[in-house]
Amino acid sequence: MPHYIAPTKDMQYVLNDVLDVKNSSIPGYADLDADFLSAILEEAGKITSQVLAPLNAVGDQEGCHFENGVIRTPAGFKDAFEQVKEGGWTGIDCDPEFGGQGLPYLVGTAVGEMFASSNMAFGMYQGLTHGAYSAIHAHGTEAQKQTYLPNMVSCDWTGTMNLTEPHCGTDLGLMRTKAEPQVDGTFKITGQKIFISAGDHDLSENVIHLVLAKIPGGPDGVKGISLFIVPKFMVNEDGSLGARNAVAVGKIEEKMGIHGNATCVMNYDGATGFLLGDEHKGMRAMFTMMNEARLGVGLQGYSQAEVAYQNAVAYAKDRLQGRDVTGVKNPNGPADPLIVHPDIRRNLMDQKSFVEGARAFTFWGASLIDQAHREADANANGLISLLTPVIKGFLTDKGYEYASAAQQVYGGHGYIEEWGMSQFARDARITMIYEGANGVQALDLVGRKLAQDGGKHVMAFFEMVKNFASENKGWDEDFERDFLGPLKAASKDLQAAGMYFMQNGMKNPNNALAGSYDFMHMFGHVCLGLMWARMGKASIEALKNGADDAAFHETKIKTGRYYMARQLPATALHLARIQSGADTVMGLSEDQF
Repeated sequence: MPHYIAPTKDMQYVLNDVLDVKNSSIPGYADLDADFLSAILEEAGKITSQVLAPLNAVGDQEGCHFENGVIRTPAGFKDAFEQVKEGGWTGIDCDPEFGGQGLPYLVGTAVGEMFASSNMAFGMYQGLTHGAYSAIHAHGTEAQKQTYLPNMVSCDWTGTMNLTEPHCGTDLGLMRTKAEPQVDGTFKITGQKIFISAGDHDLSENVIHLVLAKIPGGPDGVKGISLFIVPKFMVNEDGSLGARNAVAVGKIEEKMGIHGNATCVMNYDGATGFLLGDEHKGMRAMFTMMNEARLGVGLQGYSQAEVAYQNAVAYAKDRLQGRDVTGVKNPNGPADPLIVHPDIRRNLMDQKSFVEGARAFTFWGASLIDQAHREADANANGLISLLTPVIKGFLTDKGYEYASAAQQVYGGHGYIEEWGMSQFARDARITMIYEGANGVQALDLVGRKLAQDGGKHVMAFFEMVKNFASENKGWDEDFERDFLGPLKAASKDLQAAGMYFMQNGMKNPNNALAGSYDFMHMFGHVCLGLMWARMGKASIEALKNGADDAAFHETKIKTGRYYMARQLPATALHLARIQSGADTVMGLSEDQF
């Protein structure tokens, strides 16, 4: 059975040495001293490694079952969910007014990685609840907040988001679910939603659905969509649960992965709903939840690569196969361990350098969310809006790629379910699809986010990279050669791609859209390059100052050098593809496919 050890030391390194959270001006960060963070992360590491990780394979093998109108989660899930609730993990960064602990979103993100790595399907129950909580907290009336949020923070009640319909995925303008207004101010919701994660289950007393629907007579397309709170059980004035609402599970989907999470078809048959936010402004409210969810999905992507990597390393050190071509390394055994072979090293270094860069990138993104919310910083909000499709799209594409690469280390055993490696790849696969498929993320990045506020935020990103390089010029010769040089070259590639879009996209929009996926990956590589440059500087500086754990920092520097030398040059390939334009992409007629 695969194992998972929470990488708390690496997390503390990013938080303390790289982001230097304690000295940040963001409200609440001054309280995040090293000892406090260590205590939180170590406790989260215990419950995820000891309680949730052993249930991961159980959830995969058993799945959820629909019996007599009730969905049963896998054995052990309910007891584990109670432990998670008792530990206060469900409300770690939620508003204290509603029972949360009020810690920064960044801390919740670090804890969330451990939950996702240890048992992704399980973590989705509370993760989706957090998204629904955020939408109600941002757009709900005071009465709605008081009615729903305390029980959602504690996860006595869980939450969902209901967007997709059988004929309507990304194109929400095709939505058919209707919301008929009633004389008492409520609405009757009628329609069907599909692919609803955690749509129903036996872990909580109530499920609070957030449902997109159209009020008859409203504007056409997405401008006519509203968002509604539709509880599974109605809530009485005293807060107790009342009658069952007219919402029911049609079936549980049979899926490639995340078997431990109940993905449901939900049928609404005149269910009572309560408007959340303004009429016909449902997309604004829903995107409060979607943007948070997209960062969380990016986190899920690299979290599966992390746990898969941990197991691949252990296997590579243990499995004896062949001899080292430079000389025997295990003279007392029949063969040397896999890890001596250069191609295995390449595979593991690809995984390691990605995961550690992705973690730093995601944590930085979470700190921008804190900066935007806690300081009302419009520039931080604009920057994280720009980076969100990159976090979601690039990290999930690569997370799946490296979960599969970890499987490859096992050879044939990686393909056998007994070893458990296929689960990480199967679970990671959904991250590239849900919360907006990655092709849509790329289109959003190039079609909307680059030009947002007149291109202000992408220019600010380029300026950030330029300033980092200028500030550190001459600081350390090796750092300048190994980190700054590759970063500057990659950033120039990214800027050249943006210039190509400006010069060629207006006369033929397909020139931009055909290159959007490459641009998203190019942007992702530059972001990880920036993170590795920051980590490289932090570790070189630590060694110069006589750090206690020299081996840790030496490992960081070597891993960073690998990324800069072997991964970051991919920006040149992506640029060449982008500059080839749309002609080759659109060259075939439809009947030639």
